[in-house]
Amino acid sequence: MNCRSWVLNSLAAFVIVFSSLLWAAPHSALSAQADGTASSDRSSDQHNQAGKFPLRDHWTLQSSARINAKGETISTPSFAPDGWHDITVPTTVVAALVKDKSLPDPFFAMNLRQFEGVTYPIGGNFSNLPMQPDSPYAVSWWYRKQFAVPASYAGKTVWLNFKGINYRANVWLNGKQIANSDDVAGAWRTYELNVTGALTAGAENVLAVQVYAPTENNLAITFVDWSPAPPDKNMGLFREVYLTTSGPVAVRYPAAVSKLDSPRNDSAQLTVTAQVKNSSAHPVTGKLKGKIEGTAFEQQVELGANESKDVSFTPDQFPQLIFSKPRLWWPAQMGQPNLYPLTLEFEIDGAISDRSQSEFGIREISSRIIESGGREFHINGKNILIRGGGWTPDMMLRENSQRLRDEFRYVRDMGLNTIRLEGKLESQEFFDLADHEGILVMAGWCCCDFWERWPRWKPQDFEIAQQSLRDQIYRLRSHPSMVMWLNGSDNPPPPDVEQMYLNIEKQLLWPNPVISSATGKATSVTGQSGVKMTGPYEYVAPSYWEDDTPKGQAERRACNAGGCGGAYGFNTETSMGPAVPPLESIRTMVGNNHLWPIDEVWNYHAGGGEFKNIKVFSDALAKRYGAANTVEDFAEKSQLQTYEGVRAMFEAYSRNKYQSTGVIQWMLNNAWPSMIWHLYDYYLRPAGGYFGAKRAMEALHPIYGYDDQSVWLVSSQYQDAKGLKLTTKLYNLDATEKFSHEDSLNALADSSAKVFTVPEVPGLSAVYFLALRLTDQEGKLVGSNFYWLSTKRETIDWAKSTWWTTPTDSFADYTALAQLPKVKLNVNERTEQSGENSITHVLLQNSTKNLAFFVRLKVKKVATGAEVLPVLWQDNYISLLPGERREITATYRTSDLAGAKPIVEVSGWNVE
Repeated sequence: MNCRSWVLNSLAAFVIVFSSLLWAAPHSALSAQADGTASSDRSSDQHNQAGKFPLRDHWTLQSSARINAKGETISTPSFAPDGWHDITVPTTVVAALVKDKSLPDPFFAMNLRQFEGVTYPIGGNFSNLPMQPDSPYAVSWWYRKQFAVPASYAGKTVWLNFKGINYRANVWLNGKQIANSDDVAGAWRTYELNVTGALTAGAENVLAVQVYAPTENNLAITFVDWSPAPPDKNMGLFREVYLTTSGPVAVRYPAAVSKLDSPRNDSAQLTVTAQVKNSSAHPVTGKLKGKIEGTAFEQQVELGANESKDVSFTPDQFPQLIFSKPRLWWPAQMGQPNLYPLTLEFEIDGAISDRSQSEFGIREISSRIIESGGREFHINGKNILIRGGGWTPDMMLRENSQRLRDEFRYVRDMGLNTIRLEGKLESQEFFDLADHEGILVMAGWCCCDFWERWPRWKPQDFEIAQQSLRDQIYRLRSHPSMVMWLNGSDNPPPPDVEQMYLNIEKQLLWPNPVISSATGKATSVTGQSGVKMTGPYEYVAPSYWEDDTPKGQAERRACNAGGCGGAYGFNTETSMGPAVPPLESIRTMVGNNHLWPIDEVWNYHAGGGEFKNIKVFSDALAKRYGAANTVEDFAEKSQLQTYEGVRAMFEAYSRNKYQSTGVIQWMLNNAWPSMIWHLYDYYLRPAGGYFGAKRAMEALHPIYGYDDQSVWLVSSQYQDAKGLKLTTKLYNLDATEKFSHEDSLNALADSSAKVFTVPEVPGLSAVYFLALRLTDQEGKLVGSNFYWLSTKRETIDWAKSTWWTTPTDSFADYTALAQLPKVKLNVNERTEQSGENSITHVLLQNSTKNLAFFVRLKVKKVATGAEVLPVLWQDNYISLLPGERREITATYRTSDLAGAKPIVEVSGWNVE
């Protein structure tokens, strides 16, 4: 295209072309419907004003085994896709077939095992196994889209964007092949194709994409042992597809990297960078102009024919990029996640060729390896204890905007500050949400498949790995929520691959710490990682986390590099094992015919590898709480065991900061309905693990030490709290008070302090209770905790530790809880509306002389009895002492009532 004629045409038409990188604010970016669909791309003018022409609706899909035509024919208007599946994109092949009910619900019972192509062993890692030749997904599948673009596209450069293709593809447009499967290969690459010469403005166009599934020798997507895999290995267009326009030069990947003047943070030095790409066959000279609020900057740029390069503005060259008293971006736990707008334009002879509008945060993230060997993280010069959970997308990679927002609300409600992405690198919407919500994200490559089979890599694999990292660093570097990048997961890459990765990260100005892997394995390139991946992943007793110490580790066999999983260092993935959901979720998952006893359907919804059943968990439950005779009994006892286990893990790491520097619960959520590894289940039902975590992470939190019977006060807030009073009481099973103690104290910001040691108290019942209550100067309750304890202390068999668990040698005995007398609570409820939400207030009063133990609250719809989900409970699974009165709120979307009246159901261990 001739650049000067483009300028004249643009000026004549007064056209301002917006970049594909216009990032909408969350309230508009998240306006998709609850099922993850968005409005039709037929309303092209409205969408194009926002910079994108989405190619989402009105696609068709078919197996190449059912088609005789080739791409040059399929991609023409005359081709009739008769008998094809009507789909929306993004979608994988199997997800589309499930949506149109060609396939049944794969998440129910063992339906997935009936799908054609599901021949791999139960619990096997399908990503490492070949697809059977007779699988319907061993052949390519065609995605076809017919669409019209505005006549105003004439004279502009048109870009076709694919944000995720798994795994290879041939791409055809209007009878022309514009990309082939040698070039379009790699699940974590993004593609932007110049289709100006192939697209017809103001007319019908046809796009046809022939997609091939990954093999066991591809850098693809794996769910490891988290869940089964669909039979197509998630082949397809799993991320958005859209068009954008520009002049000859486009602006891509804008970012602002900040460095603070410590320790006061009263100024920040910004480096602004972006990629500019010349689509024309001629050299171009123009100006790249930027603006951050009232601060402007520009420089002249020369580009050769078809050249792309990064252009940076440094504070040395542009002193206006030194900001005085900047509004800093903080994680939600520490402050406000402030964001600044960044506008970049490329101008040629006074006309705008392209414009990008984005957001960034001024903050600086650093880390250091401390004396204990753990990696300590700092945000804007302040310490932060990383407390997070491991994230997974849906098993079929389905996207749903409403669900995504709901899950972020759960993360903040629990008090987590970090989400870990192991290999499954999320959508733009995900990272925008993290930026706005103040949630940190640790991301990196995955384990346990070809990503870590480096000796088997061929030259093309190295190229795909390089381009994958380049694409991801480009898109992620601008997000202030990014706290670190991991170049490996279960293993660090070999020196040549690690250095290759580091060179890319340096070249693209990655602003955050880079870690060689999620393990404690050192490398010859970067040395010690400062993190550990030592498990456990299977059930361990609550005392495990405090009993395992660095000193003790020297006296016993290490579980893995970095020791065992106890509360020291930075544990990148660990948990107390299974997380059996409440009865309602079990029934939805396995069906009424498999509710009890535990059978192969339950086990199918466990994990893979070492985690194909929940026997270790259920055996411990039987020994600790008594054998369950019904599914109701088992589900309730499971909430008890999970609550205490999850709470103990987070409390131990919080108590021991900064000998402990981080912990990632494995996992936060599930890819499908599961009996293991989550803090809330697939149906978004929060239960024991959720509320154990939420209790452990309250801002001012009193803690009981299982290891030495001490009481601690942990502050996770960043301001001092003075004039506090901590009351400690012990109660027998019959609710008689056996011990009482008060302490007046202050809590320094981000601190952990031992208060006192609970003395030996004679006459305790076999099961007794410890209540901790923290009040402020006005007597307001600001922190609390409630433990059930056994006079039979649990001991752990450290000598039999494995990478996934450490057995319990002798168990606590909580069977006496069955003797708690039945209690009837006084319950009053009222519901009010607040904007789009309803808030139900539940007033509970225990007027009896006995403890009301582990009380569960639910908001249900009167008409159907279905629980209202998702829901944010102020607290749940609570215990009320004799005479105690509490008001608890539940917040949920009014629309989720579907016009029904809400009603509260109260149940509990001994509640009538």
